[in-house]
Amino acid sequence: QFGWVSETLASAGRSCFAAASLRRFSRSSAMAKSKFEYVRSFETDDTCLRNCYIVVRLDGRNFHKFAEQHQFAKPNDDRALGLMSRSARSVMEELEDITIAYGQSDEFSFVFKRTTTWFKRRASKLMTHVASQFSSSYVFYWKEFFGEQPLLYPPGFDGRVVLYPTNHNLRDYLSWRQADCHINNLYNTVFWTLIQKGGLTTTQAEDRLKGTLASDKNEILFSEFDTNYNNESAVHRKGTTLIWEKRNETVSKRIKRPNEEEQQVPVTRSRRKVEAYYCDIIGDQFWEEHPDVLEDDT
Repeated sequence: QFGWVSETLASAGRSCFAAASLRRFSRSSAMAKSKFEYVRSFETDDTCLRNCYIVVRLDGRNFHKFAEQHQFAKPNDDRALGLMSRSARSVMEELEDITIAYGQSDEFSFVFKRTTTWFKRRASKLMTHVASQFSSSYVFYWKEFFGEQPLLYPPGFDGRVVLYPTNHNLRDYLSWRQADCHINNLYNTVFWTLIQKGGLTTTQAEDRLKGTLASDKNEILFSEFDTNYNNESAVHRKGTTLIWEKRNETVSKRIKRPNEEEQQVPVTRSRRKVEAYYCDIIGDQFWEEHPDVLEDDT
């Protein structure tokens, strides 16, 4: 009998202790919430405007030094360009609301469709996710493109967010980036040809190209080095455009029908994949051939 009373009292005591602890925890949580949650008011509302394309552009941080220390080929290193495209593809596969991406040299632009609700359209969230996914992919896929050449230190990429309300604005933005690709690549192609084939120093090559127009640079390549710039690799001249496309894939599937032996049967299915193009995106042809990239202006 006394044992039963003792156990009852002990149980009651534990219940009282638990209830008291819960009350203290609740009071502490309420105090913490009321006392410290005010700091959230310091956060800036960076929600992107509705009905606008959200463009996140990444640029390699101090990549001139990075390219020199990792002995990138001049004027273009196809390994480095391939790694940039692979990293961009990884970003698109992670964030499927990116409708198109365009890259050249050490930069890549990612276009989120106007109706995206990813991360509640918060600019900081979108930019940091793109930057972190791209940077980690660059490190992850390094060996796939550079083999046993070691990555000496982690690369860095800075980002910015810009909004474009219309298809015309967005196309002008992408045209600007491709025009920049053409201008820079033409200069670099002539500059390094003068050094590697013409025997000039970097200073002499810079002096030679000072004040020259695109036609002058093309003439130097053609008349002095028998090189037609238009025959240079399209990925160097046009950059890389990544878009989603549907592709039919045929796979084998094992099927067992009643009263029959198991068989391998070909099955065709449609899947979305990221595809790369090395073409002009300033004119209309690309957009007419891929009308699903842009949403209708309303």
